[in-house]
Amino acid sequence: MATTRWSFLLFVVLNLIVQTQNFHPLYKRNSITHREITTKAVLRKTAEVCRDIAAAEGQDFILTIDDSLTAEQVQKACSSSRKSGSLSSSFSFHGSIAFMYLGNAYVDLAYALSTKHHFDSETFQQGRDLITEGVSVVKASVKQKSYITGRATLGQLFHTIQDFYSHSNWVELENTVPYDALIKPDKPLENLAGLIVPTCRNCEGDNCDDNILPNVLKKKVLTSGYFGIFKPGGKCSHGGKADVSSLQEPVGGINKDTVSSHHGSLHIQAANLAVIATMDVLEDIRLAVGDRNFLQLMGLSHSSVLCFVIDTTGSMVDDITEAKAVAFDIIDSKIGTPQEPAAYILVPFNDPEVGPLLYTEDADIFKVEIDKLTAFGGGDLPEMCLTGLQLALTAAPVSSEIFVFTDAPAKDAHLKTTIDALIENTKSVVTFILTNVLASRHKQSLQDASPRWLGQTEAQLFRDIAQASGGQTIEADKGDLGLATIVIEDSITSALVTVFQAARDPGEPACFTFDVDASLTNITIYIMGTSSLTFDITSSTGVSQNSSEQRGPLATLNMVGNLWRLKLNNVNETGSWEISVDSSDAYSVKVTGQSPVNFIYNLVEAREGIHGDFFLKEGRPLFGGNVTLLVTVMGSEGVNVSEVTLCDRSSPTEVNGTLQSLGGPNFLVTFNVSPTDDFVVRLRGDDTSSSSLSSTTSRFQRQASTSIKTSNFSITARANSTNIEPGSTIPIQFTVTSSKVVTFYVNATNDRNFTSTSPSTVTIEAATGGEADGTVTLKAPDRATSGTDVTLTIQVEDATATDINYVVLRFSVTAKVTDVNRPVCHEVSTSTSNCSISSLCDSSQWEFVANVTDGVNGTGIERITVREGNGTLHTTTVNGPVGDNITVVSYRASCCADRLELSVVDNVGNVGICVGLVSHSTTVEPVVGTPVGTPATVTTNSTSTAEQSLSTTLWVWITIVTLTL
Repeated sequence: MATTRWSFLLFVVLNLIVQTQNFHPLYKRNSITHREITTKAVLRKTAEVCRDIAAAEGQDFILTIDDSLTAEQVQKACSSSRKSGSLSSSFSFHGSIAFMYLGNAYVDLAYALSTKHHFDSETFQQGRDLITEGVSVVKASVKQKSYITGRATLGQLFHTIQDFYSHSNWVELENTVPYDALIKPDKPLENLAGLIVPTCRNCEGDNCDDNILPNVLKKKVLTSGYFGIFKPGGKCSHGGKADVSSLQEPVGGINKDTVSSHHGSLHIQAANLAVIATMDVLEDIRLAVGDRNFLQLMGLSHSSVLCFVIDTTGSMVDDITEAKAVAFDIIDSKIGTPQEPAAYILVPFNDPEVGPLLYTEDADIFKVEIDKLTAFGGGDLPEMCLTGLQLALTAAPVSSEIFVFTDAPAKDAHLKTTIDALIENTKSVVTFILTNVLASRHKQSLQDASPRWLGQTEAQLFRDIAQASGGQTIEADKGDLGLATIVIEDSITSALVTVFQAARDPGEPACFTFDVDASLTNITIYIMGTSSLTFDITSSTGVSQNSSEQRGPLATLNMVGNLWRLKLNNVNETGSWEISVDSSDAYSVKVTGQSPVNFIYNLVEAREGIHGDFFLKEGRPLFGGNVTLLVTVMGSEGVNVSEVTLCDRSSPTEVNGTLQSLGGPNFLVTFNVSPTDDFVVRLRGDDTSSSSLSSTTSRFQRQASTSIKTSNFSITARANSTNIEPGSTIPIQFTVTSSKVVTFYVNATNDRNFTSTSPSTVTIEAATGGEADGTVTLKAPDRATSGTDVTLTIQVEDATATDINYVVLRFSVTAKVTDVNRPVCHEVSTSTSNCSISSLCDSSQWEFVANVTDGVNGTGIERITVREGNGTLHTTTVNGPVGDNITVVSYRASCCADRLELSVVDNVGNVGICVGLVSHSTTVEPVVGTPVGTPATVTTNSTSTAEQSLSTTLWVWITIVTLTL
């Protein structure tokens, strides 16, 4: 009997795990999903920030900010290039938004039964604690430029705050604005239902509109639905088929997850409040980190990053000199233009030293640091190249181009599988610029080689990495480095797209076709191979040029080492082009250009249950199994996607997917089977907008750079948090699933060299149901800087080391924040005697003086910024009477600028607002202002002065408000 009972409970729990109810994560017809709520909030808040920046700079901002915004509209309005005519792409912005809403969806997968993550079961304090911790992590991450980890945390806390409005009775209590105490931890959570307070009654059949007790509504008591197997007597349930508690008295539920939920009539209201609440979180973060950093967090970037990984050992003098030269040339030619790199990353490596990594958005700092590089040491020949590349891959934004300079083999070749995993996870492109590559043995003997050389086997390691990422391996003499680095200049441009890419190894004669559309400009073709290779290119109108023509009718040809670069002339020939290559040695072909039309994709997998939704796929898909992609197409409202295919880059094989529109630019693409164990994504369609002057539609194609590999087994991993406190250890549980009884080898690495443990093997036994579990631990050092991040890669391979799968997990390292109180302001004096006559305001000034403090136990004031007002601000710091530091603020402005708003940020990101307002009145009596919206726990002062002149009294109302928006 006991066995039967426990079996039933286990069955129920497993069903709850896959059927938990919330706003649907990604897709639900006729209802608003977490994806849509997150996207709307991010677009609106980003547009507001850009509007405010434009106003401060005296520029126009022409955009209506509402829920109909698209990423392209916001990108264009925010871009300084909109007046210069420079091409702009929303690729990075779209990718960051997707990263956040997929992180949002992850909460349903990883924390399905955690009531606090969903504000279920009246866990209001615990849910708010999660939000408070998450916001603190995001602010600390941004301070350390850890934008990727910040976005991941942001997506997860979005889920929790959005669920509040669907799972609680906040909407039923007729509230029309978000509950600000959820993001203001120094405000009390008020009027919460006690554990023994009844809150619901039975629904009337299927009608649950009035199941919340009238007394709860009358007294504005806050409650939320219980979800699971049991609930206290008289409590509301969440509701839905997956919620067993909703079958107990009182029967029914109160969730508003969809229009068909028990309180589905309030679904739209709940979703709209969730959008505004999400924007409020973003506003608080924006004030804490500043506008420019906020836009970086949102992924609003107009160009790519410049990322160098450089070998600094003794023989690299020429290479370092050339790297400096190309970096200086790029910076000097692009700084101040829309093509200026969004950020600069530098990772030097030697033996055994690697780093330190430099990440900066300041070109001058980058120039100083790269200019410091000198060639020295190195010891034995192999160097720590892959360790340096690992740092770059985890630091650079997703889909970055990374350039590696070296002339030596990799001493850390064992990191190859880690590098492969990180490339697949980040979709970054890696190009190696190699010197001193030894020719094949039948052409050159070891005796003829340089004392420092790269053999073919060692060079092949770099070629394999580059090809998997969609990059190139340029093999040149040191004297030709100036020509080789032109590829870097090609890549540092906005709106760069890959049109086509293919490889053949072993080589064979082949003909490749690709479509050129009207939106494409600056088309460049790269062909890599041996000196015996020949090729012909043919345009859509039949014009041809061969490999012997340096300046032909179609392109200008440059050759350096193993690379042919063809820069197409300004030919406007849309349609199908052809490249014919003849070589018996391995070669590759790549076509790039500039265009706003592009796409991003993410591997997702279906989760069975009521939601029938999709979540981000961990690791590699199963060999021969189905593959599902979430695809976002961008750049033009006139783009119509006709096909998405999986292509074997080394053969003509393609598999077509089935497209399902999710609305707007988003599609789910399903493939019944993957074509091979190594493939790329290719997209084709029509663009009517780019050929508006033509009577025909422009056919386009785009290709993802990074290869997707498959595996015969899967791996998943879970941690109970994505944050590690300095000095603490976090366990990560992982599960390997396979249809075979087999032993797998396990390797766990991280990019910070944190102390870590993992099992060396895990074994799937016949009795384990095809699964094997293991635990990896990761410890953050005591002195780890708060806000840094660490990337953990868990790799599992079979006994033959030919089948590998992985998971990549990012953790923030953030100290626990105990200071949750906002800074406060105390007015000292206000001088307005010169503001007596409003008609002469432009020739008169007023002055405001206040003391700003974070309290005795606070972390101290970090920054005071004028958010509104065009006067002059001065600050000084003095010691307070009780041991606290006081910042004395002095502000002077024209009497015409009659409003002052200061944001005051402490060292952990708590934000206070000080507002000063000068108003004119016809009353001759002095008027005393009263603080508006001031929390009861915060000390504030408000005073006014009056001076009569010509029967007009000018009074000053200084409202000191401390709040976290």
